[in-house]
Amino acid sequence: MYVRSAMKPIRETVYVNDDTKLDETLRLLKDREIDGVPVVNGTKYAGIVTFNRIYKAFFKSDMTDKERFLSETTAGEIAYQKDVTVDQEEVFENTLLLAKNAPLVAVVDQNEHFIGIITRSDILDQFQSAFGMRKPGIRIAFASSETEGRIARLAKIAKSFHENIISLSTFDESNQNVRRIVMKIEKKENIDQFIAKLEQNGFKVLDIKEV
Repeated sequence: MYVRSAMKPIRETVYVNDDTKLDETLRLLKDREIDGVPVVNGTKYAGIVTFNRIYKAFFKSDMTDKERFLSETTAGEIAYQKDVTVDQEEVFENTLLLAKNAPLVAVVDQNEHFIGIITRSDILDQFQSAFGMRKPGIRIAFASSETEGRIARLAKIAKSFHENIISLSTFDESNQNVRRIVMKIEKKENIDQFIAKLEQNGFKVLDIKEV
C-alpha cells in the first residue's frame, strides 16, 4: 500500500499560507477542532503549526501582549517540521515514525509540491485495518523458527481447514532465529483441530483469544 491510497488530497485539507497571522490560524484550529495545520508558500510545503507550537512561540518571544503577538506573527515564522515530508509514492508504513512528533505529515509529489496530508488518525485507521480490528474473530499468537517456507506451510494448513484469514502479521523476537506471528481468523467450530495441526507442524501457540 502506498501513501497516495490513504492521504487526504489538498482539496480536502485545511491549511494556511505562510503569511497568515497566528490569530487567524488559531481561530481555524479551534473552529475545525484540529490539532494542527500545514503551512504552504505558494505550492510548496513550509511546515506545521499546532496549538502547542503557538503557545510555546509566545512564551519564548519578547512580547508580553498575547493579542499583539498573535496579530503580528505569521504562521510561517513559527512553523516546524519544515523538512519532514513523504512522497505520495512512498510505502505507507514509513509514515508511522514520521508522525511521531506531529499530528500530521505533509505529502508532496515528485516536484516537491504540497498535495495533501496523512494524519495520525489516518495512520491508526490503516493499522486497525491491517490487524483486522474491525472484524470479530479468533486471534492466535504463535512462534515459529525463522525458516524458509514457514508462511507457505501456514497458508497450506489454513487452506486445508478452509480458514478465512482476516489478518496476518509477523514480529521480531529477541531470538533472531524465532519469529512471532499473529493471525486472526473467522470463528469456526474446528479451532481446536486447527491449533493442534499448527503445533504438529512446528508452530508454538502462545495465545488464543476471541476478539
